Amino acid sequence: MAYNFLDLVNEVNRRLNEVELTSSNFASATGFYAHNKDAINAAIRDINHVHYEWPFNHEVKEQTLTAGTIRYAFPADANTIDFDSFRIKENTGFGTKTQKLTLISYEDYLNGFVDQEYTTETNKRKIPEYVFHAPSLELGVVNAPDQAYTLVYEYYQVPADLSVYSDVPTVPERFRHVIIDGAMLYAYLFRSNEQAATLAKGKFDEGVKRMRTMLVNRYVNMRSGMITPTKATAFGDRVR
Repeated sequence: MAYNFLDLVNEVNRRLNEVELTSSNFASATGFYAHNKDAINAAIRDINHVHYEWPFNHEVKEQTLTAGTIRYAFPADANTIDFDSFRIKENTGFGTKTQKLTLISYEDYLNGFVDQEYTTETNKRKIPEYVFHAPSLELGVVNAPDQAYTLVYEYYQVPADLSVYSDVPTVPERFRHVIIDGAMLYAYLFRSNEQAATLAKGKFDEGVKRMRTMLVNRYVNMRSGMITPTKATAFGDRVR
């Protein structure tokens, strides 16, 4: 069994005893079939709205910096950006090692470094040491770069809706049943079957909860470094 947009839509069609679509008539589907296509995308969007940092939506971005330019736009598909992940990539041509950037607040940038954004003095430019989150859906680096360094950082994307019949969701295939349960909710609502829609929603919510347990909820065991006292001596408690 394939795992793509066409196959997901056809699984909904089969559950409702409808004729399956093919790769040749998928794009021109209308009516209930077009609705089932929308239902698959709606279910995937619902999954992505429950948690903004699903591991399967994780991306690593490489941004080539421009000498003298401090601010850069967020990726168009960015949902959340990990500002603790910023680093300048090693470049033997520039003679630089990989260097992690320290996060500073926008206020600290304005108070201590904003002059670099407007100065034309090239001697103030050097390898960036800090990164900040601007309120204009931009990130900024300080110092203003003097070379075309490669900035690397990590973020979680908002996946584009499935469109072509062969498109594959970012949601792993082992959770296809969760997508189907979410799509069935919308299909039943389209047919005004409120009771079946309620059951489908319950299955969908439970499936998403299991996804969170499997993919998101991680507990790291920590070992205590506390030194505990031994039994008391004649001169008082001592720690060995």
